[in-house]
Amino acid sequence: MNSKVFMVVRLLLGLFVLFFGLNKFFHFIGHGEMSAEAGAYFGALVSVKLITLVAIVEIVAGLALIFNKFGALLALILMSISVNAALFHAMLAPESIAGALILLILNIIVLYGYKDKYKDLLS
Repeated sequence: MNSKVFMVVRLLLGLFVLFFGLNKFFHFIGHGEMSAEAGAYFGALVSVKLITLVAIVEIVAGLALIFNKFGALLALILMSISVNAALFHAMLAPESIAGALILLILNIIVLYGYKDKYKDLLS
């Protein structure tokens, strides 16, 4: 992958997850109306403080990707959040799936860009 393209995608993903991680603490974007099922699921995540953990992982991953330190590791960890967000929106809130799909696609591209770092893990 072209290093300049990879850098742009890495920075976009880093800014994206940093922004949404900070939003979980400072609430500068509203969530809008949710279906009863989506509200129950999200409420469960909030009640056990799992959303706080997700926010911390997003902030750390965003900073790691922006500064290109431990980016390969954090992109791999971030993949679990990306898949979960895409599945949540696909099953419970399909009208707002665009952001989750962008997150998933950017994460896949970044993982592909770091493929050389994963060779030892996969051999």
